[in-house]
Amino acid sequence: MIGSDYTLELCNVFHSGQVEPGSFFQRLTGGVKTGVILKDVSFLTHSGEVTAILGSKGSGKRALLDVISRRVPCKGHILLEGVPMEEEQFRNTCALVRHSTRLLPGLSVQQTLALSLTKISGYLKSSKVKQVMADLALSQVANKCVTSLTKSEYRRLVIGVQLIRDPIILLLDEPTWDLDPLNTYLVISILSNAAKKYGTAIILTMEKPRSDVFPFLDRVVYLCLGDVVYAGPTRNLLDYFGSIGFPCPQLENPLMYYLCLSTVDRRSRERFIESNHQIAALVEKFRLEGPGIMQSNHTEHSRIINPNKIQMNYGKPSGVKVIWMLYMRILASIFNLKKFGIKQMSMRLLSLPIYFFILWIFYNESKDYQRAFITKSGLIFNAMVGTYFISIMNTICLYGPHRTRYYQETQEGLYSGASLLLAWNLVSLPFSFITTFASAAIIYPILGDITETLDFLYFALILWSCYIYAEQQAIAVMMFVKNGLIAAIVNIYITCIYVMLASGVLRSYKGFEEWLYYLTYVTHTRYASILLHRNVFKQPIFNILPYNDQENCTSITNLIQTSSNLNTNSNSNCRYPSGKTFLTERFTSKNFGGDIYLSGDFNIDFNLGISFAFSLGIMVFNKFLYLIPLPDYITDKFRE
Repeated sequence: MIGSDYTLELCNVFHSGQVEPGSFFQRLTGGVKTGVILKDVSFLTHSGEVTAILGSKGSGKRALLDVISRRVPCKGHILLEGVPMEEEQFRNTCALVRHSTRLLPGLSVQQTLALSLTKISGYLKSSKVKQVMADLALSQVANKCVTSLTKSEYRRLVIGVQLIRDPIILLLDEPTWDLDPLNTYLVISILSNAAKKYGTAIILTMEKPRSDVFPFLDRVVYLCLGDVVYAGPTRNLLDYFGSIGFPCPQLENPLMYYLCLSTVDRRSRERFIESNHQIAALVEKFRLEGPGIMQSNHTEHSRIINPNKIQMNYGKPSGVKVIWMLYMRILASIFNLKKFGIKQMSMRLLSLPIYFFILWIFYNESKDYQRAFITKSGLIFNAMVGTYFISIMNTICLYGPHRTRYYQETQEGLYSGASLLLAWNLVSLPFSFITTFASAAIIYPILGDITETLDFLYFALILWSCYIYAEQQAIAVMMFVKNGLIAAIVNIYITCIYVMLASGVLRSYKGFEEWLYYLTYVTHTRYASILLHRNVFKQPIFNILPYNDQENCTSITNLIQTSSNLNTNSNSNCRYPSGKTFLTERFTSKNFGGDIYLSGDFNIDFNLGISFAFSLGIMVFNKFLYLIPLPDYITDKFRE
C-alpha cells in the first residue's frame, strides 16, 4: 500500500517509437519510420509537488507521459516508492488527462463530477463533489451544462473528473493549451493548491511557460529531442545554469529563457549546428552533475502533504457498478432541459413518429382497389426502410459522444466496450420500443384493423426489430469510422444493398437467379418484409378487389391476365385475385408451386423469431467486436 508521502522516480529511461507521420498503408504494414524518442531520462518527484515538463514541439513531452503511465514500452526503471510501477497499478492509483479529452454533452458540471465517482455514495459523495468544485473554482457554474463552459472552466472540469477520485499521481498533457494568460495563471495556481491539499504528485507538460507560474512549479524537467537538459527543483534552476556559464538576464522569464536555450535553432544551418553542439554540451553536463543535484535535494523534501489521504475512489469497481454508472450517465444526458438533452429526447421519441405521420398524409386516402396491392406494399416498404434509416440517423448523432468518451476512458482500464454497449442498450431499447409502437399505430389503420390486437402487435414488433438491427449495425460501423457523415454513408450503402435484394418490393423473388434467391435468406430484410406483407395481405378484404368503382374483377383465375388467357367476365387491368396471389408472385422462387400458407417461409412466428435473432445476434456480435484491440493510431483518432 502506498503511504501519504511517496516518491516517483525515473531511472535511465529509453523509449523508441514513430518519429514521422505515415500513411494509412504504412501504419497498417508497419512501415513507418521509428527512432529513439527518449534518451536516458531520469528525474524524481514527491507527493504534493507540481513538476513541469518543458520542451519545444517534438521534444518528447507527450511520450514521457505515456511512458510514466505505462502505455508504451520502454527500457529503464519507473519506481513508485522504490517498487517498479506496472500498468495495472497506474490505472488503479493514478490518472492521465489529455488536453483533447472530451466530456459528455448534456450534463451539468455537478452531474459530470458525481457520475465520475463509483465507489462512494450518499452524503460523502455529494460532499466530495462540492469540495472539488470549490477547489477548482467551479462552484458558481455547478448547474451549468458542460457545453456552455468557457475553455478554462471546461479544462478545470476535465481535471476535476480525475482529481475527484484521489489519484496519487496526476499526469496532465498541456493543461493550459490555448488559454489566455489570466486563465493559465488560474489553472496552474489551482493545481499547485490541489497538489498540496490532496498530497497528489502532479506532472504536467507546457510548451510556452509564463514567468507568473514560476512560483507554483516545484520541479522542472527540460527536454530537447528526448535528452534531459535539466531536471530538478525550480529553486535550484538559476543557480545551476549560472554555475555552468548561462545566467538568466535580469527581467527575463527564466522558464522561457532556459527553454529557448534547450531548443534547437533552425533559422540557419550555422545556428542549427551551433545550437546542437551547445545542447549536447548541456546534456552531457547535466548527465555528470544531475544525479548529485537530485540526490542532494532528496533529503530536503519538505512538501505539505495530507497525512490522512485515503484513496476511496480509485481501484477497479465491480462490473455491475460500472454498468450502473454508465447507465446513469447516459440517462442523465437525456433527462435534462439542456440543449443536448432536448435533442436526444426529441430524436429518440419524435423523429420516427414524425416520419410515419408524413407517410400517413401521403397514403391516408388510398382506396381498396386493385392498385391497393402496390400502394400498400409501397407503404410497408417505406415504413420498413424509414425505420432502418431513422435508426441509423439517431445512432450516428447520439452515440458519437459516448464512443469518444469510451475511447478516452478505456485507456484507464475503467470499463470495456461490452459494458458501454450493455448500458447503451438498456437505455435505448425502451425508447425504441415506445417510438416504434407509437409510429406503427399511426399508419396501421391504413393497412388493417387496429382493433385486431395480435396483428398490430406483430406489425409493431417487426418494426422494432428493424430499428434495433439498424442501430446495432451503425454502432458496429462507428467502431472503425470516426466521421459521422462517412459512417452514415457506409450504413446507408449497406442498408440499400440488402433492401434492394430482399425487400420483395423493388424486385420480385421470381426474377432472381437461384443464388440470389438463396442469398436473401442471410438478410434481416427478407424476414421483416415477408412478415409485414403476410400480416397485411392475408386479410379477406384483398380478395377480388375491383379495379375502380365501375369495373369489378370478379372472375380472375390466373395470376396475370393477358390476351391469351383473358377471362371474358374480368377486366384486363385486374392482376391479383387475392392477397395470397400477390404474396406468391413477390416472395417465392421461380420454381415454387405450392401453397404459401403451408410453407414455413411464410409462418409469422418463424419470421418474427428470425428477425429478432438477427437483431440479438448483431447485438452480441458488437459486444465481442468492441473487445477487439484496435491499433493505437485508430484509437488515438477517436480520442481527439
